[in-house]
Amino acid sequence: MSKYVIIGAGAVGSLVAEQLSAGGHQVSLVSRSGSGPDLPGVSKVAADASDATAISALASGCDAIFNCANPAYHRWLTDWPPIANALLAAAERSGAVLVTLSNLYAYGEVTGPISPTMPLSSTLPKAQVRARMWTDALAAHQAGRIRATEVRASDFVGPRAQSHLGDRVVPRLAEHKGCQVLGSADQPHSWTYVGDVAATLIACAQNPVAWGRAWHVPTNTARTQRQAIDDLADAMGVAHVKVSTVPSVALKVMGLFNPLMRELPKTMYQFTAPFVIDDTATRTELGLEPTPWPEVLRATAAFYATA
Repeated sequence: MSKYVIIGAGAVGSLVAEQLSAGGHQVSLVSRSGSGPDLPGVSKVAADASDATAISALASGCDAIFNCANPAYHRWLTDWPPIANALLAAAERSGAVLVTLSNLYAYGEVTGPISPTMPLSSTLPKAQVRARMWTDALAAHQAGRIRATEVRASDFVGPRAQSHLGDRVVPRLAEHKGCQVLGSADQPHSWTYVGDVAATLIACAQNPVAWGRAWHVPTNTARTQRQAIDDLADAMGVAHVKVSTVPSVALKVMGLFNPLMRELPKTMYQFTAPFVIDDTATRTELGLEPTPWPEVLRATAAFYATA
C-alpha cells in the first residue's frame, strides 16, 4: 500500500482518489472545504493548497502529490503562483513525486497535431502562468531537488467534468432542444475522458520512466462538436438536434457579466480551427490507451440520467 496526497476534489481529483482507493492505497484528498467522495482509505482534508507548511506535513511519507487544483480561470494569475510554489516546496521537503495536471493552453495557436515536445509558446498571460509552473518544476527536477512530471489533457468529457459537452448539451438533448457551441461546430477537436486523465496521472506517478517529462493523456480520435453532440444523442437514445454557434456579439455581451465568458475570445482558436492532441508517446512508452469512445458516451449519458 502506498500513500498519496491529492490537491483538489473536483472531477479529476475525485477520480484519482477513487482509482487509488480501488487499488488499496491510502489517500489524503485536500480541498478548501474538505469535500469529496466517501471511499475506503481516503481521508478528506480541509486545507489551503498555497500553505506550504500544511501541504508538506500532509505529504510527509507519501509517494506522490497530485496537483489537480482548479482555480477559477479569471483568477489564474493570482491563485496559481502561490499554489505552485507551495507544492514545489512540499515535494522537495517530503521527497514525494509531484504530478501536475495541466492542459494544452500553453502551446498557443499551433498547426497540426499538438505534441508534448512542442514549445509552450502562447503569449497569453494565463497560459504563461501554466507554462512557468512546468518550467519551474522541470528545473527543480533536473537539479535533483524533486521528481516531477506533468500530464496534459484536451477539453474534458465525462461524468462530473466541466465540459463543453456537459451541462450545456446533455440536458438540452434530453429535452429535444437545439444546442449552441463556441467557435465552429465542424472543426475536429480532441475530447479527453476524465477517467483516462486520472489513470494517466496515476501511471505517471508510479512509473519512473514518466518523471522529468510532460505527457498527453491518451485520447480518442478527434470529433467535431457537431459529431460529438450527435454521438451523445445516439448514446442517450434521442433524436439528433440542431447545432448552431454562439454569435460573437452574444459572447461579448455575456462577457460583461461573466468573467469566464469574458476570457473565451482569447482562446477561441481552439474551436475555430483543428485542435487535435498527439498522444503517441503516452501510448507507445507508457502503454496507455483511451477508453473506447462508445464507453465514454455511455458513461456520460448515464451520469446525467441519474444526476
